[in-house]
Amino acid sequence: MAASKGINKTNAARLLDRAKIKYELVPYEVDENDLAATHIASQLGENIKQVFKTLVLHGDKTGHFVCVVPGDAEVDLKKAAKVSGNKKADLIPMKELLPTTGYIRGGCSPIGMKKAFPTYFDASCADFDYIYVSAGVRGLQFKVSPTELVEYVRGELADLTAEKE
Repeated sequence: MAASKGINKTNAARLLDRAKIKYELVPYEVDENDLAATHIASQLGENIKQVFKTLVLHGDKTGHFVCVVPGDAEVDLKKAAKVSGNKKADLIPMKELLPTTGYIRGGCSPIGMKKAFPTYFDASCADFDYIYVSAGVRGLQFKVSPTELVEYVRGELADLTAEKE
């Protein structure tokens, strides 16, 4: 539960503390030119399939929702729309990310957004004892149990990723 020395707790970390969810805050070097999850995975020396990215989408019926997918995968917009009760869905424009969620690109956490949006996790997260998601700022990841995280954000597991060519 404890933050490492010199790491400031994020709002998302305080929320997990309050919910009594165990996690580790893991810092990494930020490269402004490479905010990809693959960069984070290589920095952490972890399997890219365990480093998840948080994407915010907008559906034609339900409005905003969140998809949390493995760092090397693309979200399948048709699958995301279907699971969220929409006919179609698109990623929100980058300029809308901060006003919508309170987070910036590369630091968007599924925990502690401005509003509690419906959240869907790629079902592959259940294959691991722990996964990494953003702790709410660039340069900091949560290492956390996917089961506890999904439960905490009232998320759902679903098949969300596009098939690799």
